[in-house]
Amino acid sequence: MARAKSWWQKRRIKHRDAVALCVLSASFLLAGELSNPVLVAIYAQYLAPHLANPPLFLLYGFLAVLGFTTAFGAVLVLLGGWYFLQGRIPRGRFFVGLGIGLTSLGFASRLAYHTLTAGSPIPFLEFLTTTLTGIGVLLGLATHTLMGQYALLLKKHARTAWRRWRRSRSPSRRSSRRNGRRASRT
Repeated sequence: MARAKSWWQKRRIKHRDAVALCVLSASFLLAGELSNPVLVAIYAQYLAPHLANPPLFLLYGFLAVLGFTTAFGAVLVLLGGWYFLQGRIPRGRFFVGLGIGLTSLGFASRLAYHTLTAGSPIPFLEFLTTTLTGIGVLLGLATHTLMGQYALLLKKHARTAWRRWRRSRSPSRRSSRRNGRRASRT
């Protein structure tokens, strides 16, 4: 029968790289969205007048979240990172993919709008590549790719190869003990 894991082994964080990329992606997505001055105007115009009426406030709050899919996507990416932290890879990939997908759909609609109104998507693409939100989308896509089945397999093989290489480079305990005895005799 397998030995029960200690509390320390249960607490160990798995997939640290994906968790770090999720946190970075969500923070860039949120920073890009919160630096937008439109959010304050939306709160003042649509949400603040309905603070006394909770159902209407919740409805308008939900619509505001859907209107700013980048912020909603950032929360979903962060939730995916939490599931990676717990070791629930499929669920984490689902939430990261959903968050990045929602953000990408929001960008696709903005791209279509700018193409129709301005005649060219180039100004919007330049804006996107210079903002924190664009970096957040790229990091989210990297996280989603990193936690795919093939990528997990590659990480496992790379870790095994690294350990073998480290073991072959370090002197064994027996040879170091023998050398220590020989050195003390002379």
